[in-house]
Amino acid sequence: MPADRLSMDVAIGVTIPSRDARGRAARIGPVLDQILSAHNYPPVIERLLAEALTLTALLGSLLKDPQGQMTLQAQTENGAVDLLVCDYLAGELRGYVRHSPERLADIGPNPSLFALFGKGYLAITFDQPVSDERYQGIVPLEGESLAQAAQSYFAQSEQIPSLVRLASEKRDGKWYAGGILFQHLPEGEEGRERLHTQLDHPDWPHVAILAGSVKPEELTDPELPLDDLIWRLFHEEAEVLTFEPVALKRGCRCDPDYVRSVIARFPEEERAEMVGPDGFITVDCAFCSQSFPIALEEVS
Repeated sequence: MPADRLSMDVAIGVTIPSRDARGRAARIGPVLDQILSAHNYPPVIERLLAEALTLTALLGSLLKDPQGQMTLQAQTENGAVDLLVCDYLAGELRGYVRHSPERLADIGPNPSLFALFGKGYLAITFDQPVSDERYQGIVPLEGESLAQAAQSYFAQSEQIPSLVRLASEKRDGKWYAGGILFQHLPEGEEGRERLHTQLDHPDWPHVAILAGSVKPEELTDPELPLDDLIWRLFHEEAEVLTFEPVALKRGCRCDPDYVRSVIARFPEEERAEMVGPDGFITVDCAFCSQSFPIALEEVS
């Protein structure tokens, strides 16, 4: 991948062998604008989705299964946002937010995570078809930011000491978002609580301090390649290895053929009830905001 492609719409893996640490860095720009352009979200929701998509890129690009899918979902009670869904498949990102404009107007332009979601839960699901494995972790949606909520997820669900930083900004009418995820890798610790590694391995606080020094403007800077960002943070380490970058792109898997196949699974009577006044079964995609009018005879 050319050097300039390490600046935008890309995720890259990192390992620091001497510190038993691994990490990811990601940044999205044009892909983010493509996703947001399908909706007419207010700035607060655009920012939320930008950071959620960045987190999805960080987590999804960890998958070793090329057909693996990672889904991030936040469901809430009595919040301005009641549903946030993002997913990752083979470098493709998609996401949407369901919110109440009235409640959003009451909480101001810079709401806290609790103001946005109220009482909620964060669910992260990894599906890996090749190995036929599926894992889901669910934790309370807590913290001052989505990054803090993700750190809580790893501490409670994965029991892995982790650091997550996310940032987004709109400049010259375009959105940019970036993030890093660093984790301690337990060594020879099968059969024991991995949170003990925080005490057993003093190298982790060192990594967390260096990674945590990253500035929001560094995460979003479209002119700063991600490998240069990693170098800034860890240039004093004896060895820092980066892995093959993953190109990120917008992807929505809905299409007329897929929609027909879904409708065809319903009994004939139910399909007939789906037909609208215009004579079509109309299916809306929340991710890309497209509508698919399907004639009943196409699936009969």
